[in-house]
Amino acid sequence: MSTALVILAAGKGTRMNSDLPKVLHPIAQAPMLAHAMRAGRALDPEHTVVVAGHGAEQVTKAVADIDPSAQVVLQTEQLGTAHAVDMARDTLNGFAGDVVVLYGDTPFISPDTLERMLAARAENDLVVLGFEAADPARYGRLVMQGDSLEKIVEFKDASDAERAITFCNSGLIACDNATLFDLIAKVGNENASGEYYLTDVVALAREQGLKVTAVSCDESETLGVNSRRDLAAADAVFQRTAREALLDLGVTLMAPETVYLAFDTVIGRDTVIEPNVVFGPGVTVESGATLRAFSHLEGCHVSRGGVIGPYARLRPGTELAEDVKVGNFVELKNAEVAEGAKVNHLSYIGDASIGAETNIGAGTITCNYDGVMKHRTEIGPRVFIGSNTCLVAPVKIGRDAMTATGTVVQKDVEAEALAIARVKQENKPGRAVKLFDMLKARKRKQQENA
Repeated sequence: MSTALVILAAGKGTRMNSDLPKVLHPIAQAPMLAHAMRAGRALDPEHTVVVAGHGAEQVTKAVADIDPSAQVVLQTEQLGTAHAVDMARDTLNGFAGDVVVLYGDTPFISPDTLERMLAARAENDLVVLGFEAADPARYGRLVMQGDSLEKIVEFKDASDAERAITFCNSGLIACDNATLFDLIAKVGNENASGEYYLTDVVALAREQGLKVTAVSCDESETLGVNSRRDLAAADAVFQRTAREALLDLGVTLMAPETVYLAFDTVIGRDTVIEPNVVFGPGVTVESGATLRAFSHLEGCHVSRGGVIGPYARLRPGTELAEDVKVGNFVELKNAEVAEGAKVNHLSYIGDASIGAETNIGAGTITCNYDGVMKHRTEIGPRVFIGSNTCLVAPVKIGRDAMTATGTVVQKDVEAEALAIARVKQENKPGRAVKLFDMLKARKRKQQENA
């Protein structure tokens, strides 16, 4: 059976106190919406429809970045969850398959849970996702009779016996496309808020004699985000889960609670991560690497045996081969570093390639930007770049070449050559004392005139 996703992402999120639409606030450096869409992709949906409202232009752009095949429809008035789902009616017209309704602010639904919902849908007309709540509070209760979901009762309408139920409603449903929109068409708004609630489809389905059931998931999967406090709590849940997964995979985290991971971080076993390392999106670290304290990585690949940091920054486009060493206060951007090369101290290497076993001296920089365009530096294998060298791109350094300390390289250096480009030193006897006396006299005069 084909599947379509309808993801509700129209809410303003008033309690976020933000100009940014709620679903675009990040967890593990990806919008909440991206987490929901990522879970849904496991179902290999034929259609993904995102219902936008507040900040629709921003949401539409984000959706295009996350999944260009997804479609965005607009809910111009926020009249309830059933009304929001109904915005996808025209887009899914004629679709013969199941629809799964997700929420863009509920980021932790697992692919396994979604698959179990669809498995249950094969034997039922409508499936609701529920969870056993540690504190049911004011959640809607799912009243079951055996495997049958009899009704959803809101807290304010529940009897004492129903309030004692701990099986609660998450809001997610799965239903055949035609049946779902037939039920939604019958939903009314005769309630205190004047809104059309998706939960009403359960009672309507029961009235029509349809089979309705509920599937249970862990409460942590249903965690919703409605405020900055919720966002922080959700991020903490993600980090804790991701760190535990790495530990189980054989990664050493010296101080797990200080390591910050992105939603897509990949790290191989026997890698050692020291305290206070931060991962941005798009990082892959192979087995057996060492990431030393206070390093920051994003959009990069570190191969086996690499040693990074402390205090290193690897920016997008950085590709490190095996046994590369990147030391303290080094920044690499869009740089390819071949096997066994070293960039150990206080250097910036951008838009460059570095050959195998090359050594980059302390304070070296690639001058890659002329104010308008970026230019590339190419350094061959077994090159020794002297400390405080400036490589003015575009420039090439041949194999086994060397640059003298303090050299400004403005033209290509052929293989095996030594490049020296610095002003000749000249010493002026006694000039230092005279200069300081002159400067001190000038300072005294300024103070007297102040």
